Amino acid sequence: MNNSVNLRNILLLIAYDGTDFSGWQRQKTERTVQGEIEKALETLHKRPVALTGSGRTDSGVHARGQAANFFSDIIRMEAERFVPALNSLLPHDVRILEAREVTTDFHARFDALSRTYRYFFIPGFTAFPTETRYALRLFRQPDLSLLNNYCRILRGEFDCTVFAVPADKSKSRHRYIFFSSFFAEKDKIVFEIKANAFLWKMVRSIAGTLLFYEEQKLGQNDFFRVISSGKRELAGPTLPPEGLFLWNVEY
Repeated sequence: MNNSVNLRNILLLIAYDGTDFSGWQRQKTERTVQGEIEKALETLHKRPVALTGSGRTDSGVHARGQAANFFSDIIRMEAERFVPALNSLLPHDVRILEAREVTTDFHARFDALSRTYRYFFIPGFTAFPTETRYALRLFRQPDLSLLNNYCRILRGEFDCTVFAVPADKSKSRHRYIFFSSFFAEKDKIVFEIKANAFLWKMVRSIAGTLLFYEEQKLGQNDFFRVISSGKRELAGPTLPPEGLFLWNVEY
């Protein structure tokens, strides 16, 4: 069906507030981002339409730059018109930012070269009620210099078993990390990490491990031994999803 000359492949750029979703992937009984967009697509097309995302985000995780593609038989509509058409049907916590036509063999997941996540933190005891959906409170001021010393180790291809949750079913736990870093942004602290792909809850585990050992003032060499051990029990806590955003997907 997808090879028909009457179908166009449409790539969407999507933002969402993940607070009230059970993640990206469609589920039979739970509210999901993929499920909401597919309902809107079905309304437009008068038939079920499958949406393929660049990857899954967990329950509570947000997105500023999720990417997904679908095949459309609405030939006369310009691709850009899917933005207002879908937004008129979607709930307030999902927005389509861009839509464009791509080649018929394009696949949002398999053609992605990298994914970038950003984790936002509030380094203090006071936070506005409107902030705590989108930034995680730390209740302290971390040492960014030490954290970035750790981050320099997290570069290149890694066996990421130490950051993998037991339920992860990935055939390989090797991932290529392009970079990671901590930086201040106004009154927030941001952790940014870019990799070819991520294991389930991997970003939350990496951030939790970095902050856990930074608080203990572990040396850079000792931190390297921790992440090279492959022992999940040596990793720090898996942080909550508040504050975590899928920031960008590159093709």
